[in-house]
Parts: sequence; C-alpha cells; structure tokens
Amino acid sequence: MERESLLAVLMILLGGMALQLIGAGFSARSRGKRFFEPERLAWFRLLRPMIPALLVAACLCGWALSQPDPVPDRVGPLVFIVCAPLVLIGVRALLRAGWSLLRSPRRIGIVTIGLIRPRIVIAPELGRFLDERAMRAALAHERAHVRHLDPLRIWIAQFVTDLQWPWPSAQRRFETWLAALEHARDDEARAEGIDGADLAAALVASIRFHRESSGGICAPLIGNRSALEERIARLLQPLASSRDNAPTNLQLAVLLSFALMLAVALGALYGERLLVGPLLSVS
Repeated sequence: MERESLLAVLMILLGGMALQLIGAGFSARSRGKRFFEPERLAWFRLLRPMIPALLVAACLCGWALSQPDPVPDRVGPLVFIVCAPLVLIGVRALLRAGWSLLRSPRRIGIVTIGLIRPRIVIAPELGRFLDERAMRAALAHERAHVRHLDPLRIWIAQFVTDLQWPWPSAQRRFETWLAALEHARDDEARAEGIDGADLAAALVASIRFHRESSGGICAPLIGNRSALEERIARLLQPLASSRDNAPTNLQLAVLLSFALMLAVALGALYGERLLVGPLLSVS
C-alpha cells in the first residue's frame, strides 16, 4: 500500500478517535456555565482537545518517515468501517465552515465581518437607536474585534467545535468562549476611556434594533438571558483588573512545537512496533 495513503487513513482513524475521546472526556467538566471567565483561558480550553490529535498525527508522520514506499502493511476492512463516521464528521465540519463563508451576514446593527481584513459594518437605521456617546462606545468595541482578528478566530473555533460533534460539551465551551470574548472586548474599550454605561446603552439599542428589524432577538448577539443580565451589570460597575492565568500564545507555541518534534521522533523510533504494527495486525 502507498505510504501516503496509509498515513492518511491512520491519521483519520487515530487522530479522529483521539479527538472524539478527549471531547467526550471533557463532558463532565463542562457543565458549569462560566460566562465571564478570562478570554484567553476560555480560548485555550476550547482548543485543548485538538492537542492530542495533533500529537498523534505528528507521531504517525515520524513513523512514515522511517518506512519504505510502498509499505508492506495492508489495511483491513475494520479500519475503513471505523473511519467512515470520522470522515463524515470531518466532511460535515468542512461544509459548515464553507457555508459560513458563503452565507450573508446576520442583520445586526453593528458588526465586524471579514476573516483576513475585518471591517465594521453599521446598519444605516441604527442611528435612530443610538446617541453619539453610545455609537462611539459601539465603535470602540468593534475596533477591538478588528485588532484581534476575532471573525477569523470565531470561524476557527466553530470549525474545531464541529470536529468534536456530537458532544454537547464542545458547543458549551464554544459558547463560553464567545461570551468571554465579548466581555474582553468590552473591557478593552473601557480601558481606552469608554464609559461602561455607554456600552450598555449600545448593547440594549442593538437588541432593540434587531427586534424591530427581524421580529426577534439575535441569540448570538446576547447569549441567554442570564449572560445578558450579567454582562450589563458588569458594564455598569467600575472596571476591575482581571487575572488571567492562561499560558500566553508564545508559551503555548513553544510547548506545542517541542511536543510535536518529540512526537515525530518517537514515531520514527517506535511507531511501527508499538502503534501501527499492532493496529494493523488486529484489523
């Protein structure tokens, strides 16, 4: 069998199983609704299930580097049977990611759109609901989204969440991070001198605008009722310094790079004897 073909099959099988098992294992820990935990910590928790899958893929790449092409191993029908649902989950995630790029943006008063070059879009009718101070507050909030490329991050987060379907804990982690993201951008705008009361007024006005223009309330805009109430209450309180104990992006990148290199080396040395060989002999 061609080495690259076998590598792809094994990545789908072992990487997909690792992602599903980790997603299932986090279910019991994800029942608490922590809407306003630090944003970077919520982001790390959202992406954490991908780490084992990446390590498995790196280990398999190391194994492939040590094998001839074509490899003498053959894949039994059991492997393809197990891979089928994992492939369907991946295809579903890709289709949803592609559809999110093609569909028209939801009609919201003010929103940031665009993955690579995000921009702020304001509905002309929104001016009827916002005074000058509230409009300035809303723009400061959206500019914070632009600086951090948040539309791209939301798109990646939704794709990672879809790869863990059907586990509800993944969706809860995604919703928790979205709420933490809005809270972080509120704080960033307030740190620039925006009054929290103006941000609260802009939020309420956006809800009124969406209710009148579409006949309902946009759930992604406000989350559930308790999240909205807590967000407004926080905006009306003095800005407090938040403690974020999550690792920095640089720390995560260094640790992950080291772990991936180690996984490649271990795969080259022991992958055939301890991982691929026993698996293919069973199948």
